[in-house]
Amino acid sequence: MVLSGNGVSMVKETFIQEDFLLENQYAKKLYFDYAKDLPIIDYHCHLPPDQIATNHQFDNLTQIWLDGDHYKWRAMRTNGVSETFITGDATDWKKFDKWAATLPYTLRNPLFHWSQLELKRYFSIDQFLNPQTARLIYDQCQAKLAQSDFAVRGLLEKMNVEVICTTDDPIDDLRCHQQLQKEGYQIKVLPAFRPDKAILINTIIFNDYLQKLGVVADQDISSFTDLKAALTQRANYFHQNGCRLSDHGLERLYFEKYTDGEIERILQKRLHGKLVSPVESAKYQTAILQFLGQLYHEKGWTQQFHLGALRNNNTRMMRLLGPDTGFDSIGDFSQARSLAQFLDSLDQTDQLAKTILYNLNPADNEVMATMIGNFNDGSVTGKIQYGSSWWFLDQLDGMEKQMNALSNMGLISQFVGMLTDSRSFLSYPRHEYFRRLLCNLFGRDMAKGHLPKDMNWVGKIVQDICYHNAKKYFDFSSSMTFGG
Repeated sequence: MVLSGNGVSMVKETFIQEDFLLENQYAKKLYFDYAKDLPIIDYHCHLPPDQIATNHQFDNLTQIWLDGDHYKWRAMRTNGVSETFITGDATDWKKFDKWAATLPYTLRNPLFHWSQLELKRYFSIDQFLNPQTARLIYDQCQAKLAQSDFAVRGLLEKMNVEVICTTDDPIDDLRCHQQLQKEGYQIKVLPAFRPDKAILINTIIFNDYLQKLGVVADQDISSFTDLKAALTQRANYFHQNGCRLSDHGLERLYFEKYTDGEIERILQKRLHGKLVSPVESAKYQTAILQFLGQLYHEKGWTQQFHLGALRNNNTRMMRLLGPDTGFDSIGDFSQARSLAQFLDSLDQTDQLAKTILYNLNPADNEVMATMIGNFNDGSVTGKIQYGSSWWFLDQLDGMEKQMNALSNMGLISQFVGMLTDSRSFLSYPRHEYFRRLLCNLFGRDMAKGHLPKDMNWVGKIVQDICYHNAKKYFDFSSSMTFGG
């Protein structure tokens, strides 16, 4: 390795080689013979469906790689980069140049692996991104992004993506999903239902949001009955347009006993402009999520709960930039008891839908890995899932710990595997990253004699986790769209 005068590496070739993350012959055979070429089912992401519908063409790496990526923004701020070059009015090139100066300092952060892997898989760039190579890499990628096969759809097809589930608000019209269906686009792009704005009752936008929901549902919302009717109407519309999953991003699941009268009084209080108490909020959230859970079960959907994020912690930056700009962190909320009570309240009447639980606090790994076993009833293989490592845990150590917890306390063989949870069209190599780690985990145990050296059987389990379990669990073949 050669260093420049300021200590920044000038090494020219990337470390992403054929055996990246694969430590022995068993891991390599599992990856290359069983996992590598399987299609991708991305059952949870935040890709903008309009950019898929219009086959958007990005002008340069900054637009496709840095814009909206709060992972990179956090790293750049930590590395002393001014906000001007992150979310400010600096040119695209200057923003990229600052990122190139930051990347060498991300050693052991997942961004270091992801960034080089993405450059290699999409653009065939083996060079290490740093200040000395930045201009060349930027120009090479800009030239490729101008080619027709580097528009959004080409990028998805390059990664062998089979299904994408976007994350959509109940008020969305889903016209982009409808357009893609009418075109017969080869990749199935389906909506997922995320009604959190109707659940988080004390947000400043709550009343305005219910008005918008009422308009699209053609339902005046002046009572809890009205709200349930509006959400049901929108869920029906989503179902007609191929939706088979819901998603919720919450600090925790609450379970508070309530009466119908209490919920009506709580909602009326909020509709009249008053904030509700923490206990009232918990009762409201319990009631509306129970209603939604029953609705999801009726429709045969899978419900997802992303739990444990402490969001928008920096008030000054929240005022300047708004939410989802890189000022969230892991929260330390109590999860187990109320989560068990909530799931049990649905299971008691056999109305618990297929469920995926994701935790952001690694202290909850074993909580989630054991929680799912409480409600697996044999009706569906792996009915309740411990979801893939999420957000801050979506990295080498976090993925291995999640897979170890699931292996030790459940059946990793029935795991539905990886998702991107990303807003970037360059994130699909994360599936490769996951598959390499998965194969290395099994290969390591085979080398130690902890697992049989039965390559066909272990290979089948690997293939199931990477692809077949998700294909069977979600059954997207039933997600035929009708245009609403």
